[in-house]
Amino acid sequence: MVAEDRKHDILDVEDHKKVTIIVDGTPHEWPEEYISYAQVVTLEVPDYPQHPEITYTVRYKDGPRGKPEGTLSPGGTVKVREGMTFSVSETGQS
Repeated sequence: MVAEDRKHDILDVEDHKKVTIIVDGTPHEWPEEYISYAQVVTLEVPDYPQHPEITYTVRYKDGPRGKPEGTLSPGGTVKVREGMTFSVSETGQS
């Protein structure tokens, strides 16, 4: 039964084709249909989960047809496309 559960998990992952996204010039394979603000930031700043008090501006280009470019806010998600690019920069405080 455990083997059947594992097979089901593998099939779920295979249902969505992996795409390559670019985060600040670095390519990353992404296995999911959507990516969140926190996931994008963590790809660029691996210790982000330990410092959630730091805010970043996340911009994207070459995104989904309905909104091919924009800004991803904390808590937000966006559908990914092959070759989609993200820019992550620490937000300055005034």
